[in-house]
Amino acid sequence: MTIASASSGSVRPIESRSLSEQVTNEIRRSILAGGLPPGRSLSLRKLAEQLDVSFIPVRDALRVLEAEGLVVNPPGRSATVAPLDLEEFHAIYRVRRLIEPDLARRAVPLLEDAELDQLYQAAAEFGGTERSMDDIYGDHRAFHLALVASAASAWDIRILMMSERATERYVRIGFGLLDPDPGEHDRRREAHQLLIDEFRKRDPEIAARALDEHLARNEDLAHNALSGSVTQ
Repeated sequence: MTIASASSGSVRPIESRSLSEQVTNEIRRSILAGGLPPGRSLSLRKLAEQLDVSFIPVRDALRVLEAEGLVVNPPGRSATVAPLDLEEFHAIYRVRRLIEPDLARRAVPLLEDAELDQLYQAAAEFGGTERSMDDIYGDHRAFHLALVASAASAWDIRILMMSERATERYVRIGFGLLDPDPGEHDRRREAHQLLIDEFRKRDPEIAARALDEHLARNEDLAHNALSGSVTQ
């Protein structure tokens, strides 16, 4: 038997995703988008019926989501969607405002004009009145990462992704509440295009300040939208 044919050292192809993983992804998606709102009781039976699966993958999913902080699952009691907490939300933004403006300061000299042109066009698409926060969320996340990625180390990227995941539910729900206002869509477009205009000045301090002010404004907007439905 040749080394190439030996199974002990080979990497086997991945089969289709497990049922538990698919159930986890669907419940997570609904929680992040607010379809399963904060504080909602999570009945194993009802979820299993809605997803057309047995109890086992639902139970496994709730364990995973509990570890992610999206579900509260105390012993002997029904699981619930974790409440939103403004203190947690602001703590996450404090971290973002320490890291991202500094990365922006260092990224400005490294960004090509063509990259800024592409990001400006991407920002224009945030303003479509038919596009909800859920619709643009992936593009919005990619936009912010692209602004600073050229100056980011592997550890910076890890921290950015962790903070992004931590804020995702707050952003999706908070800004989702603002979707019915057409003016909010114009604001999103203008705010992100303004960032690109500031980056085009090629001044590290201007870029850092612009990104910090952008994050601060978003923090305030989300806080105001969420303040009636979170734990204080």
